Amino acid sequence: MLRSLVRSAVSVGRQSVVAAGQPTLTIRSLSATSVRPFGSRKDKDTSSGTSSGTSSGTSSGTSDDECDYYGYHSIRPLGPKNRLPSFKGTAVVDGDFKPISNADYTGKWLVFFFYPLDFTFVCPTEIIAFSDRVEEFRKLNCEVIACSCDSHFSHLAWVQSPRKEGGLGDMKIPVLSDFSKNIARKFGVLDHETGLAYRGLFLADPKGQIRHTTCNDLPVGRSVDEALRVLKAFQFVEKHGEVCPADWEDEKPTIKPGVKTSKEYFNKVNK
Repeated sequence: MLRSLVRSAVSVGRQSVVAAGQPTLTIRSLSATSVRPFGSRKDKDTSSGTSSGTSSGTSSGTSDDECDYYGYHSIRPLGPKNRLPSFKGTAVVDGDFKPISNADYTGKWLVFFFYPLDFTFVCPTEIIAFSDRVEEFRKLNCEVIACSCDSHFSHLAWVQSPRKEGGLGDMKIPVLSDFSKNIARKFGVLDHETGLAYRGLFLADPKGQIRHTTCNDLPVGRSVDEALRVLKAFQFVEKHGEVCPADWEDEKPTIKPGVKTSKEYFNKVNK
């Protein structure tokens, strides 16, 4: 009986099916605007027991501004021109627990990177590499945060483990806990099958706008040199108004954007 009621309602976008002695069923069809490829937050129920919509029972949709997460409620992945999502949580800082949030980094460049899991193999090599070279970032008014979906207690145990045994040892950067997975959902890096975060890295400018992203599958680590290179390149562009070609590094030629002005660069490098 129940199955036949559901089948009869599938062809309708969203409606209530009522049968004598049976509870009301709410059916919502999937459409191009309701399918979202990244994280998720369910619509809040109203007092009538149906998800948010108009009085006629049709869904009014949910805009990006109304969403707690970018995830399923945005049809685009998090990338350049997006604002860095808000975040807050408990981090291990200097061997102790400390609450941190995006508000703590206002006016600074920020490298925010995810890693899959504590006490693994590639992850400590990345975190240690960023931590050991964080002063190079700080000289450029940039802070670095590492984040995973482990608890802050797990983070602390890992920090207290010696590096020779795969631990992190002394850390100069915050290691943030995202135990609820909400931060990974917001950034669009949560693997819903495993509950782990992909190796996403986000560079945001002092205004909170994302300027650069990378996202690796789990087996391959990232390059601190490349993160520094990209940071320096964006800061050069901000300061000088010229653009940086492939593999640009300090002291290398840059390009004055424009049909005529760019020829100075091309004549210099193509001899």
